[in-house]
Amino acid sequence: MQPRIETLQEKKLIGKQIKMSYSNNRTIELWRNFMPRRKEIKNNTGSDLYSIEVYEPGFFNSFNPEREFVKWAAVEVLDFSLVPGDMETFTLPAGLYAIFVYKGPASAASQLYQYILADWLPRSEYLLDNRSHFAVMGSKYKNEDPNSEEEIWIPVKLKVNRN
Repeated sequence: MQPRIETLQEKKLIGKQIKMSYSNNRTIELWRNFMPRRKEIKNNTGSDLYSIEVYEPGFFNSFNPEREFVKWAAVEVLDFSLVPGDMETFTLPAGLYAIFVYKGPASAASQLYQYILADWLPRSEYLLDNRSHFAVMGSKYKNEDPNSEEEIWIPVKLKVNRN
């Protein structure tokens, strides 16, 4: 599976965040808290949902399923002028991304992440960059449906040749 490589322009998002680890996955809790209230966000740019992971530098150097990270459930907005109570703002910085289209149930996506980090990335001309990872869940996203589709955005930077 080959990704498309794209430079993302900065995006403004509003949503909710929660701290979790892979061994204490609280994704369902996060989305159950966010989804009933997403209609309160009035200046969104579309209907796509964003699932964002914010990792500390070096998070994947020696993977530990107990290490915590921050996960967001959010939508893109025009600006931060209208932020509903108990929601927060998040800015996705501009940068280069490898975008993989994942088809299948959300619960099986970990296999794609394993492929990206252990197989594709080491063989590619890219390194993992220290920016947020995210998934865009658009009109084809259907959660656990085997025909569900989403885009997985992995932050990358070109490897430096030292010849």
